[in-house]
Amino acid sequence: MRLATFNLLHGRSPHDGLVDEARLTAAVTALDADILAMQEVDRDQTRSGRLDQTAIAARALGAPAHRFAAAMVGTPGERFRPLTHDDDGHGEPCYGVGLVSRYPVRSWHVTRLPCTPVRSPVWVAGPGGGLILLRDEPRVVIAAVLDTPHGPLTAAATHLSFVPGWNLRQLRQVVRALRTLPPPRILLGDLNMPGGLARLVSGWQVLGRRPTYPAEAPRVQLDHVLADPRGGGSLPPVVAVDAPPATISDHRPLVVELA
Repeated sequence: MRLATFNLLHGRSPHDGLVDEARLTAAVTALDADILAMQEVDRDQTRSGRLDQTAIAARALGAPAHRFAAAMVGTPGERFRPLTHDDDGHGEPCYGVGLVSRYPVRSWHVTRLPCTPVRSPVWVAGPGGGLILLRDEPRVVIAAVLDTPHGPLTAAATHLSFVPGWNLRQLRQVVRALRTLPPPRILLGDLNMPGGLARLVSGWQVLGRRPTYPAEAPRVQLDHVLADPRGGGSLPPVVAVDAPPATISDHRPLVVELA
């Protein structure tokens, strides 16, 4: 069983700034994941050619089950509005997370995570960068109860806030939501925190340690695969962990292979 999480940067290449469906397809195909969580995913956005990027990833993996969960309607950094219920924007440009599975899905579950009410200071590197105030974005977690060869499994995808402290609060909320679903439970995503802190706050096991950001020369790990050690159920042991280079995004994907 191969698990992967990948912050797509809406499929944009850091080399030429373009979004290309063929590149996205190739990058996802190379992961060969049975369960893939994606963050910074576009659907019907002009900037990414109005692609349904979750559906493209599902086709690339030959996966029969997939779902996109919108965190917002509109475009990040421009105009957007949050979603307050299980609504996906009704055909409007959306931005959020996606979950793709080669295994059948028994049920889908969406939990919305509120953003901070004020702008927060963030350090931006490079020319014209520095300490700037950014508006936080609403976040979302999507979970699926799957039928796998090892029995039922709950897998979830999310992308937590960049605001220190607030992302810890969101992680606790995610853990509470997932523990209402069947074990064993796996959380995949860009948590915007190091693995040690994620383990301490969640109480969950870190399944793979590899730096994933920035993509060219990774120094820190923001992308994680966590497993809940409580509630019964068991997972096969981890036999391989990798963060391979990709032709898209400013993150590297994290791939965890179970026996």
